[in-house]
Amino acid sequence: MNNTSIQSLQSRDKAVNWHPYTQMKTAGDAVPIVKGKGVYLYDENGKKYIDAVSSWWVTLHGHAHPYIAERVFQQLNTLEQVIFAGFTHEPAVQLSENLLQLLPENQKKVFYSDNGSTAVEAALKMCIQYAYNSGKEKTKIIAFKNAYHGDTFGAMSVSGRSVWTKPFGSMLFEVVFIDIPNAENLESLKIQIRDLAEETACFIYEPLVQGAAGMLMYEAKHLDELMKFCRDEEILMIQDEVFTGFGRTGKLFAANHLTEMPDIMCFSKGLTGGTMPMGITTCSQEIFNAFLSEDKYKTLFHGHSFTANPLACTAALASMELLLQEETLSAIDCINRQHSDFSKILSKHPDVENVRQTGTILAFEYKTDQNTSYFNQIGKVLYDEFLERGIIMRPLGNVMYLVPPYCITSEELNFIYQNILEVLDAFKNPDHCPTDAADRE
Repeated sequence: MNNTSIQSLQSRDKAVNWHPYTQMKTAGDAVPIVKGKGVYLYDENGKKYIDAVSSWWVTLHGHAHPYIAERVFQQLNTLEQVIFAGFTHEPAVQLSENLLQLLPENQKKVFYSDNGSTAVEAALKMCIQYAYNSGKEKTKIIAFKNAYHGDTFGAMSVSGRSVWTKPFGSMLFEVVFIDIPNAENLESLKIQIRDLAEETACFIYEPLVQGAAGMLMYEAKHLDELMKFCRDEEILMIQDEVFTGFGRTGKLFAANHLTEMPDIMCFSKGLTGGTMPMGITTCSQEIFNAFLSEDKYKTLFHGHSFTANPLACTAALASMELLLQEETLSAIDCINRQHSDFSKILSKHPDVENVRQTGTILAFEYKTDQNTSYFNQIGKVLYDEFLERGIIMRPLGNVMYLVPPYCITSEELNFIYQNILEVLDAFKNPDHCPTDAADRE
């Protein structure tokens, strides 16, 4: 197709659409994507792009996967939607059964919603009302600094305070933020938590990797020790696996790296293989039992119109089948190993620092004269450079990362690695770099 058709779609988009996390005043035209297949997305001009970030971390098995598409098509011709209050259906029951078999053994019940933020909202309400239904006054919540759990108000409240949340600061409920655990601070964290235990409804955390914070990573053994302490202090734990679930950490779930079990878990993103929106909150029998009563006011009054949508459940079932195949598990291991090998090369590069990896997630920082930050302006320059090279990267400021679909080949990964090195070398040349903020827009 010609450039006129591309411009037409881009101008139509600009006339009517408001894109997420985008300053529309200074943003360039959106790239018009017309189809996807495997690891690639294609624009109207026929140019293909490797989706190195799995379209915001959701696409597990590649775009337009034929097996998932066929399963959803069959379900679409059978049952597309039914209210989940007072009704049920086979895809929802089967998905709950299959998922619970893979999770820590204390996870017994599944609550459906429609995205990661709402999965977190449901989890927070479960914990706060658990205490309320039990006749206890527990309203404090503990979370990690730099956390990100979503953009709805409850999820924002338990996320790290930043310029993102500043306009709503007075409307967010109080949260106690603590450092992520390490060998040096564990004992001081325990003291801090112990002092709050009697008033604390729950502790919410992203296990092993804080994604939106810049792919900050920490060790499972330190989280395990912190979780055990919270268990001893009778503090409920919400494990937010919206990002880390379904193979991203090299194992099926971050929970598989841990010995301690959370009370509640949250899922979304890769849940349906990136096919459509869905959120899930699972919980222990103890949590569920606190809402069982002849008193109707002890009900969890929470729900969504598309709760347990049959199409989304079917997509999730199909995605989970693909995930558990030996071929996919082997592919995850291969990505893990290739990332590990490339990490060693990156670590020696003079313009790179803080290389880190957990499973299929690889991240590093490009050295600049600015602080590491989401708003470090080099991010836009790097994004454009990789896009020109046919690679979709979405740097978090000067933090670059890879979260590829599991169908990516060794050759495709090596192509990305090679381009990363070429870009790093190219940007050593001052003539290649922007000289002021205006050049970066």
